[in-house]
Amino acid sequence: MATAAEWVQGARPRTLPAAVSPVLAGTGVASYDGGAVWWKALLALLVSLALQVAVNYANDYSDGIRGTDDVRVGPMRLVGSGVATPGAVKRAAFLAFGVAGAAGLVLAATTAWWLVAVGLVSVVAAWYYTGGSTPYGYLGLGEVMVFVFFGLVAVVGTTYVQTEAWSWAALAAACGVGALACAILVVNNLRDIPTDTDAGKRTLAVRLGDAATRRLYVGLVAVAAVAVVAVAALTSWWALLGLGFLAVAGRGVRTVLGGATGPRLIPVLQSTGIGELAWAALVAVPLLLT
Repeated sequence: MATAAEWVQGARPRTLPAAVSPVLAGTGVASYDGGAVWWKALLALLVSLALQVAVNYANDYSDGIRGTDDVRVGPMRLVGSGVATPGAVKRAAFLAFGVAGAAGLVLAATTAWWLVAVGLVSVVAAWYYTGGSTPYGYLGLGEVMVFVFFGLVAVVGTTYVQTEAWSWAALAAACGVGALACAILVVNNLRDIPTDTDAGKRTLAVRLGDAATRRLYVGLVAVAAVAVVAVAALTSWWALLGLGFLAVAGRGVRTVLGGATGPRLIPVLQSTGIGELAWAALVAVPLLLT
């Protein structure tokens, strides 16, 4: 039986900034537009965190039963390491999906019922990333899912449930947050190119190759920087403080361009996650104060 600490590690806490960041950014835009509703922001945060944990457990389960995680460079996986049964990890994933669904229903009931459809699509996309007979994460489409659901849907959705209005600033913020969320996945898959190739997992990194994947990572960080300027142009120039995220993300860029491989890329996952959180905080706080 897995210990409590192993279950926490299996939830991949280092990925949680990717769940907090879109809600923070979306709430900042909502506040600037005069429509921040804090209890809805907290519910949106619960949905985002629960979905992130659910995705992590679902990936652990699906990759584990396929044998993809039998040989790993990165952190421990519950099923792959044998510390938890596939059934237990699957139940944990569905429990997290249930928490996200319950919080999402409250938001839909108090905003618009069509949000239920958005939530269902999000859950299906999360499961079939590595689940099902033809997981799209094995086809090189994982980054698309991350950009759409942990960028566009999460940020724009957070703003919408609070303001009930469309916002171009929210879209710009979504592009910045989504780009950095993608960058986390890109560097993860860059690290795993050798083992994923052997396991037949055709991620985008495997398809592009080492050099092009490194350029993609740098490009995504650059997109996030441009998005800061776009948000500032649409709201307040104080949002340019968001460019401070480069102080953290820049370390990852240097490591990636320096040719680091294997375990030496693990710190880049952390610096990119912290960089995403810094992006959201440094953009959102000026908007909240404004």
